[in-house]
Amino acid sequence: QVQLVESGGGLLQAGGSLRLSCAASGLTFSRYCMAWFRQAPGKEREFVAAISWSASNTYYADSVKGRFTISRDNTKNTVYLQMNSLKPEDTAVYYCARDRTGYSGTIRYTQRDYDYWGQGTQVTVSS
Repeated sequence: QVQLVESGGGLLQAGGSLRLSCAASGLTFSRYCMAWFRQAPGKEREFVAAISWSASNTYYADSVKGRFTISRDNTKNTVYLQMNSLKPEDTAVYYCARDRTGYSGTIRYTQRDYDYWGQGTQVTVSS
């Protein structure tokens, strides 16, 4: 059974930093692209960042480019999201997700391309 468990969320002031983690189990983690999405109150869930199965490629939403960094440790079955220079508009529940296709040659950013999701971790940034 595939499980994704996020951690590292919290409450902090604008300009601060936070690192989210997503621990995966029940899958051959190194085969899959992984991504982070987020959902702010009253808004639809949106793509944040994704990383290829080999960690050689990454892709970011324009809104976080230059501030967030996605990485992974395939020996620990964990994907990370380092968030710097946080803004109030980054406030959301952050979810990690697994691409539905193993060894995908393309980093994808639409929700339908991801089949397993974590429960989410709340990030709240105050002004």
